[in-house]
Amino acid sequence: MPSKSKPLTKAELAAYEAKRDLAAELLQSVKEMKAGQVHVVSSPVIEARQKTGLSQSQFAALMGVSVRTLQGWEQGRKQPSGAARTLLAIASTNPKALLAVAGR
Repeated sequence: MPSKSKPLTKAELAAYEAKRDLAAELLQSVKEMKAGQVHVVSSPVIEARQKTGLSQSQFAALMGVSVRTLQGWEQGRKQPSGAARTLLAIASTNPKALLAVAGR
């Protein structure tokens, strides 16, 4: 697998992809899942959204962010800041209050 220290150039990425055996990678992943070696990572952002019962697009609109931003938060690639953190805390602890304020 490529190093995560710097992005690959287009040529490096093409060379890496050319060497991959996707069938073998998928088979290995299935074996790991069957053996219980895969762990599902949960995100507090996902949990907060699920408590409201809203889809990603609905929750993103409620939070005033794009779906892509919400997905970044859920996947841990980005961190919410300021008011978004406060709204997420409310969604997590009292989802009905957040929904009521949003008129849902």
